[in-house]
Amino acid sequence: MITLDIQQEALKKNIERCHEQGIILPTFEEMKHPEKIPQGVKDKLKEVGLWDVNPLNLFRINWHNEAVESGGTFSGVNYMEIPKEITGVNARIIALVGKWFPTGAHKVGATYGCLAPALVSGNFDSTKQKAVWPSTGNYCRGGAYNSALLDCDSIAILPEEMSQERFNWLTKVAGEVIATPGCESNVKEIFDKCHELNASRGDDIVIFNQFEEFGNYLWHHEVTGNAILQVQKELGISEITAYVSSTGSGGTIAAGDALKKAFPKMKIAAAEALQCPTLLRNGFGGHRIEGIGDKHVPWIHNVRNTDMVIAVDDKDSISLMRLFNEQAGVDYLLSQGMSKDFVPYLELMGISGIANVIASIKMAKFYEMDEQDTIFTICTDSMEMYQSRITEYRDLEGEYTRESAVASFAGSLDALGIDNMEELGYYERLRIHNLKYYTWIEQQGKELEELNRQWYDREYWEAIPAYAAKIDELINKFNKDAGVKL
Repeated sequence: MITLDIQQEALKKNIERCHEQGIILPTFEEMKHPEKIPQGVKDKLKEVGLWDVNPLNLFRINWHNEAVESGGTFSGVNYMEIPKEITGVNARIIALVGKWFPTGAHKVGATYGCLAPALVSGNFDSTKQKAVWPSTGNYCRGGAYNSALLDCDSIAILPEEMSQERFNWLTKVAGEVIATPGCESNVKEIFDKCHELNASRGDDIVIFNQFEEFGNYLWHHEVTGNAILQVQKELGISEITAYVSSTGSGGTIAAGDALKKAFPKMKIAAAEALQCPTLLRNGFGGHRIEGIGDKHVPWIHNVRNTDMVIAVDDKDSISLMRLFNEQAGVDYLLSQGMSKDFVPYLELMGISGIANVIASIKMAKFYEMDEQDTIFTICTDSMEMYQSRITEYRDLEGEYTRESAVASFAGSLDALGIDNMEELGYYERLRIHNLKYYTWIEQQGKELEELNRQWYDREYWEAIPAYAAKIDELINKFNKDAGVKL
């Protein structure tokens, strides 16, 4: 699952590189509990910007960063509760906030979960190999950023129709940027580019494919899952009713597996775009919910543990993007009873975060949830990377007025129903799981025996969390051998 066989020659080079560059690596335990981070690191972080290309920002790969752009250390978990005046349901909907990670998105954590094990085991040679980050958006940004922090060369791959802000930022950080044809749904084109790179560059690259890398699953299971449980305890919530996550790479939804261990009765819902209903209808298509690549089932998605599929209309996500970020929309929300105190939180929901909130509302309505129910979800990023989308829709649809806001609120919030949803029984789950065959066995060369183990062998998924302690042991030894002191 996660290769930790030691490759001594490359490991020695990685240690020497980190010694020379003064790089210390954080452990999973420190990402879960930043209070355990050395005081010397915390003191130096007070002089470092959140997005600075500084290896100290490796220690900001967690959900606890102070909500400031520079000089912050750590506080409680970053989250927000979406007010009832927006959701229209009695159930509590609480979203973790990804904006306060370096790069402004939690995907920087998933990439670290993939890169760090390879670095400390020597299965990636930072002195001569390039780290390749295939992505539908934020993952390649996080990978390029972590590569820069670790003084590694990188190649970022993402669809050409992603927001311009992503490309502008990547050109400053990644060693190479490759735009593949299509939009968020065109994942196969990304895989094809990886095959092409493998054929032409061979040993000079290591591809960290988020859709199959269990370091992605592990990071969210351990770090995101733990963060949600901390919020649950902080708020005195006795039971978590549900966890909602777009499937994307299959990483973020892995936090649900950790939550189910604590709350076995809770339900995990996988959200996807209605315009590309892969899980719901074995469907296909293109959509505008950036960053949740689809048309396949990720190798690392534990489908057997998923209870519901919810398809979200991308028109609703875009409509609410404007409602939450245009002045006329904010004014209308205030007129409907939303507190002024929540206004700064509106921009913390990026397009995929809005989709997750929509899916949470639909789930609350489906199960007729009340005040005793709590749904957790994720805002991967904020509107920081989507300002060009607001400009684009102003050009397409014209000025956003109070009448526009009324239509958005009525059509994309009040009118949300229980359509395009499916409760998953045993055979519904099996149907979705079996879709992995066409991508991963036929196209990507995985073993059929492992596909069957994912479904029939319960120990398969239960074995993954144990890797965190093994990786931490290697990280601690790596840091000791590098001999960097702060």
